[in-house]
Formats: sequence, structure tokens, C-alpha cells
Amino acid sequence: MRWLCIALVVLLSSVAFAQSEAAATPTDHARVFITDSQSWEVGGGGGGSSAGFGGASHGGARPQTAEILKTFGERCPDVVTNNIQAKTDYVVVLDHEGGKGLLRHANKVAVFTRVTGDSIVSKSTMSLGGSVQTACEAIRADWTKNSATIRTAEAAEAAAMAKPAAAPQLVPAAQTSATKISVISTPAGADIEVDGGFVGNTPSVIEVASGEHAITVSKNGYKSWERKLKANGGNVNLNVELEAEAK
Repeated sequence: MRWLCIALVVLLSSVAFAQSEAAATPTDHARVFITDSQSWEVGGGGGGSSAGFGGASHGGARPQTAEILKTFGERCPDVVTNNIQAKTDYVVVLDHEGGKGLLRHANKVAVFTRVTGDSIVSKSTMSLGGSVQTACEAIRADWTKNSATIRTAEAAEAAAMAKPAAAPQLVPAAQTSATKISVISTPAGADIEVDGGFVGNTPSVIEVASGEHAITVSKNGYKSWERKLKANGGNVNLNVELEAEAK
């Protein structure tokens, strides 16, 4: 009888352990791809012309992607960073302006769902940590709400890619949905906004859906440039010459 009781206790313990292991199975985390980022440092003395001030000849860009990945791991441990964009759920665009030198610049961050390309946040902060925190909070909120939808869309995308290529079909120009806009500015490195949302820096090629959009190009020390255009597909080239602000 004693041995029977011991065996029963061992059996119940094994069942409880198996249940706890099942409960501890890791959940499906959001996967994030972080685009290459540049940090602009400003050096040298003050003064100079309006076109030269700000570090055009005294500063430079240096990669900050590794630092951003490190900060993501610290601030957002429940999000998995992945260096293969096609295997991720979100794409993070982050310009880390640094703040070393004479001037302090805002950091810009934008997060997009990879499958649809929709923006879930676009914001400026005063620190790299703040930008990463903003991205983390947006990803957590969107993932909590839409993870099942995202996974379904990704499964459909994978299934479509696995199918044999269909015969090409002619699509009338009126049905073309995306327009590619090439934006170049003088000076380069200016912020590009589409309908008030940050999408990158010049020079860049961006895609917009059909319809009317407001394109804004801005840079510290220069007047903002803004145009409205109606996208009907095809390619559009914008060559922007920014005008220095009067001192």
C-alpha cells in the first residue's frame, strides 16, 4: 500500500510538471526588422554661412543600427529583432540624430506593418531611448490587437509566393494603384513627410497610393518645402532646392 501511494504521488507530480511546461511555452512574439540608421554628429565652431552651419563640412554620418538593436533588446524584451525583412512583422525606420556637438536634434521614428506597409506610428523624440520606447509601445499595442490578422496575412502571402507564377496580364493605367516618388534635395539629408507622417530622408524613393498627397521636405536652418500632388501610378521625380532661413 505504501509503494502504491508513492507511485501515485510520483504520477501526479509528473502530470503537474508536464502541465507547467505546457503553460510555459513561449508565446508568439512580434518580429521586427530595423532599417540601417545614420547618426549625424555636429562639430566645429559656431557661425558661418546659413548653408554651412550645422555641420555640412564639420560633421558626418556613422552607422547606429547595432546601437539601436541593443537598445531594442533592453527596452523591448518581448519583441524579437530579425535581420531578414521578409520574415518579420514590422519594419522600423529610425534616424538617430545624436546630439553631440553644438546642436541637439530630434530623433525620428516610424513603424510600418511589413505585409500591408501601413504606418502605425510616426513621431519625433529627443533621445534614442525615447524613439525605441515609442516604437516598442506602438508595436505592443498593434500586436496585441492585430497579431492574428497579421499572421493570417503573412500565411496568405507565403501561399501566394509558393504558387506557380500566373501568366502576365495587362493592367489598364487607370487601375495602377502605387506611385513611386523620387525625392532629391539640395542640401541632402532633409526629412520627407507624406501627409504629415515621416517616411525617410533625401535622397529616397517612396511609394504612395493613388489619390492626392501632401509632400513636405524640411531641414534645420531651411524653409520647409511643400507640394500637393495627385498620384495616378507611374514615377514622379521631385528635385527640391531648399531656401536657407534668414538670420
